[in-house]
Amino acid sequence: MILTNIEFSEFIKDFETTLKQLFREKGDINQLSLERGLPPSIMTEIMSKTPLAVAIPEQYGGRGSIVKECLGLLAAASYESLSLSLIFGINIALFLEPVSKYANEVVKKDIFDRFLKNQNMGGLMITEPDYGSDALNMKTINREVENGFQIKGTKHWQGLTGAADYWLITSRKENSNGELGRDIDFFICDVSQPKQQVVVEEYFDNLGLYMIPYGRNILDLEVPREYKLEPETTGIKMMLDVLHRSRMQFPGMGMGFIKRMLDEAINHCSNRIVGAGNLLSMDQVQFQISRIQSAFTICSAMCARSSEISGIEHNLAAEGLEANSMKAVVTDLMQESSQMLLQLSGANGYKITHIGGRGVMDSRPFQIFEGSNEMLYAQIAEMVTRQMKKQKLSNVFDFLKDFKRTADACLYFKNDLNFNIDNNIPQRKLVDLGKIVSRIICAGYVVDLANKGFRADLADNCITSVRQEVSALVCSFKFSNTVNIIEDYTGNSSWMEFV
Repeated sequence: MILTNIEFSEFIKDFETTLKQLFREKGDINQLSLERGLPPSIMTEIMSKTPLAVAIPEQYGGRGSIVKECLGLLAAASYESLSLSLIFGINIALFLEPVSKYANEVVKKDIFDRFLKNQNMGGLMITEPDYGSDALNMKTINREVENGFQIKGTKHWQGLTGAADYWLITSRKENSNGELGRDIDFFICDVSQPKQQVVVEEYFDNLGLYMIPYGRNILDLEVPREYKLEPETTGIKMMLDVLHRSRMQFPGMGMGFIKRMLDEAINHCSNRIVGAGNLLSMDQVQFQISRIQSAFTICSAMCARSSEISGIEHNLAAEGLEANSMKAVVTDLMQESSQMLLQLSGANGYKITHIGGRGVMDSRPFQIFEGSNEMLYAQIAEMVTRQMKKQKLSNVFDFLKDFKRTADACLYFKNDLNFNIDNNIPQRKLVDLGKIVSRIICAGYVVDLANKGFRADLADNCITSVRQEVSALVCSFKFSNTVNIIEDYTGNSSWMEFV
């Protein structure tokens, strides 16, 4: 079967049918989700559809690394299982796309062949026990040896720990004086080869995402010289390009998940009778589900935008504003949508075997990994305030109305955004400002999608919902709160002494 000869609509329909049969007809994803991992027979059947072909270039037998197809695959998977979608997301954004773009040509064919024919999988190792988001200070080292590079260090919280056939490993060059270089190097590790086995020291009991193994990995490897990735300029910019592209694929994982939350909420509330009517007839329920529907619309618009700008032919190292906005906003929306479905489902929602309860646990780490959302929001605000200082502007609306990514959408928020900021904004206020700016950027995506013919009623409702959220965030930003923690709070603070 030549994958490139199959229309994507046919390819994805076949994949969706397979997942539905495996998770809802032949098996029960609610019961499967009680155990860690996924039965090998089910995973084998899923991978027999060669889903990862979407991220492999045509010249190597894949479908061509088209962003639209990658996001479509992630959405199809996340409608049935967010864990499964993340497995594909790790493989696509954190291994296959970096290899396609930066690996030595002599190693690509064998790697892609094994993904297409042998159902291989790959992941990325950046995070270390003492260095999470502070990746530039990682202590994993590489040094040149006779036949290539030796890599030594410890990595943890890698998705697919112990299960991946390949790893991309980040490290820093050890100089002759024993100090570590400032740049970051990437190496491919093939665990099937001698001297490249990764030792799993511990598997973690992760709170959600049961299907994916996480743990602590000990590295003492020797990889061939041609297994080093080749950056266009520096390794740090290559890492930013990889991470920003990955963040721009989060909407794909969010798309199917949020749609499932929406469909389940509408179905449950339509059929749940309370008194003389169903839950859907209640105003508060309408409001809650409209929030999920707004999330569906925003995520749709993000997917459209990502499809335009995040292909491997683009360098995204400098696109932190949009990458951070997409990742932070969509993961907040995923968590909020699952929380609302759980609430609407009542006691039944509070089960790991319920799609809502499981969704709360599975979507929560998305707000943490690849940059915690609070950190990303602060970075968004810092990017904006730096530009404002350069232009000698202090009024937020005056800046955003002429800023490319917010120019159209910010007109909907004019009354709320007409305030000034000073040069010394506390970090807690930077987070608020980042939330405001990111939501206006995303509202701009919705406006763009509506102009292309997307349903006007969904877009209008979404803009209204975002306006309410931005209004609340502006109030939070303006509210003066400098409260600090009282570390020694135990003295004279027991209520029992006053009763």
